[in-house]
Amino acid sequence: MSFIKQLLSRHRPAGSTPSNLAIWPGQSGKEYQYTVYAMDTPFQSLPGNFIYAKQADDGGWIPIYIAQTRNLHQRLEGHVSMEDAIQNGATHLHAHYDTVGQSARCNEEGDLILRWKPVCNEPIEG
Repeated sequence: MSFIKQLLSRHRPAGSTPSNLAIWPGQSGKEYQYTVYAMDTPFQSLPGNFIYAKQADDGGWIPIYIAQTRNLHQRLEGHVSMEDAIQNGATHLHAHYDTVGQSARCNEEGDLILRWKPVCNEPIEG
């Protein structure tokens, strides 16, 4: 697959992962594993990363908003609201806990935003 085609293609979960998992590659080439949840899923009060995404007709995923948070239970604090994400087409929430530290969560967030350029995220420079 050409580099340009790869950049413009939709994300598809890796074939070797269960249907409730999605692998999101970042701009750096690093891959991040997320679990797919319903939009209203409650979470523990732990830090993590999350992606509001919509399921494409071809079964792939399109990110609407990508973020990191100190508390997945209160993930929307200071972030795009779930209602905003839904208005922009989000159908699912992809998330994982990450207690490695804020720096690692922010690096992952930036890496994914650079790659996917979600509609609800502010553009960032690479």
